[in-house]
Amino acid sequence: MNIKAFTELFPIFSSASPEILESLFSTAMENEYGSDKTIILEDSWGNAIYFIVSGWVKVRRLLADSSMTLAILGKGDFFGEMAILDESPRSTDVVSLCPVRLLSISAPDFLNALNHDPNLQHKMLQLMATRIRYVNVRFQIRNHPPAIKLVRLLVTLGENYGSRNDQAIEIFQIPIQDLADVADITAEEAEKIMEKLSKNEWIDIDYDTQTLRLINFKQLINLANKI
Repeated sequence: MNIKAFTELFPIFSSASPEILESLFSTAMENEYGSDKTIILEDSWGNAIYFIVSGWVKVRRLLADSSMTLAILGKGDFFGEMAILDESPRSTDVVSLCPVRLLSISAPDFLNALNHDPNLQHKMLQLMATRIRYVNVRFQIRNHPPAIKLVRLLVTLGENYGSRNDQAIEIFQIPIQDLADVADITAEEAEKIMEKLSKNEWIDIDYDTQTLRLINFKQLINLANKI
């Protein structure tokens, strides 16, 4: 990957100065993880920020005897920033859902770049504000029907991380329990909704490639926005 591809893949760096980009890119470390591997641990100290080159991860919180998935992230996104910004232990785990390629930048290098590039600071604030806005939307729809909450999640994943192929938008076949956790519904509700969407040919699941195809994306958007 060259610097041009680096900035195109990760919008946070789109307005950073060439000097800062060169510095960050030269120190970035490439990491690869197989499926179901813990990338960062809850309560560990943040020593790096991670950028997803390919693959999918879930952000989860450990409970007494189980865990809950809080978010699903894909190609072009990043994680691990909170612990290095406020210099506190990490509040969540991050686990790979499939084989993942990451670029990691050490906390000192990334903080130094933020301190010396106002454009990078501004972009970071914008992206973090977008995440807070998304959390607010999830709170606002907490009492909506399960189907609307799940379809909103599928649409968001498709818009943020999906790839278009043969008139459909393709995303990873995310496990039902993880979809249910993030959508704030039960696994049983999620499974029934996914079955109905498949029966209506709005989605299609390729189990061999672990691909979820959002076929009728326009109808999915319409349902997601239904009150």
